[in-house]
Amino acid sequence: MPHELTPRDERNLPALAARPLIRLDAYVAEDGSTVVNGHVLQMGGTRPPNEAILDAVAMFARTLGAPVAATVIDRTVMQVARLRVYPDGSSRTIADEDDLPPGPERTAAEEEAFPPLARVERVIQHAQREELHAAFVLASALREHLTLRRGAEDELSLEARAIEAYLAYLRGDHTLSITLALTVARIRCRTDLNRAAPDVARATAAWQRLTDEEQVLTRGQELLHMWERLSAQGLLVEPSHRTMARTVHSRLAQGRRSVPAPAPTAAPALSAVPVPPAGHGPLAPEDKPLKPTRRGLRRFTRWPGRPAGASSGPPPGAEGR
Repeated sequence: MPHELTPRDERNLPALAARPLIRLDAYVAEDGSTVVNGHVLQMGGTRPPNEAILDAVAMFARTLGAPVAATVIDRTVMQVARLRVYPDGSSRTIADEDDLPPGPERTAAEEEAFPPLARVERVIQHAQREELHAAFVLASALREHLTLRRGAEDELSLEARAIEAYLAYLRGDHTLSITLALTVARIRCRTDLNRAAPDVARATAAWQRLTDEEQVLTRGQELLHMWERLSAQGLLVEPSHRTMARTVHSRLAQGRRSVPAPAPTAAPALSAVPVPPAGHGPLAPEDKPLKPTRRGLRRFTRWPGRPAGASSGPPPGAEGR
């Protein structure tokens, strides 16, 4: 931890009551897997994720000798929690408007302490060891926090989502893989069409593994529209991309022929398959929305004097903090 990130008082001692300078981040996946600052926590037994997160962040606060801010994305309850954790292990939750204000100096300090690229390297290391679950959870945590902080269209957010999609593909979850990969391709087609072809190709690779006919049709139609746009702009340069575009058209045409129609018609031309327009609506419409932060979330509130791992909430007779 760089020395300058520790708040100091006039005697150059750690300022225990200082406002935190950086945020830590934590993530709880839908299956309860828990990540703090790019590391998967080994939970053991039935230890609740909220207690494991508070213990990890409190350890950091003790090392720093100052209060620490933390943002927790908890997918088990679909909520973001914003915390203050103190060196004595106590904690409280705050509302969104009380969180640390954004600014280039703070962003630089946070990314110096916990660089996103180092986290990507850790994801790759887990994947290379075939620890696909850990790699996927780390990638999900990184994408969620980057998207929350920077937005879905940010370059690092897109790269993290693309990695997450690839890991879902490796795990055999092709429905999730196409969902993530299509979101990347959709954003890229809207913001930088010249760089979109590789992302559309990755989404097509996941789509080719789908077996549900409804998914094949709806996802395939959107992919076909993307390939058509790229072709119209002269951006289908790679032979493999042209092959993929033809594959999408052929599979959709075959599917349409297999459905009885009122009257026989020829297979539609490449430009004739109706598709919903891309590039409209929310930036990442298939991201499940999180509930707004509110104060006093008991599962992340630990009162002074509570030992690590003790249940949250006030001790007997305590008043509100």
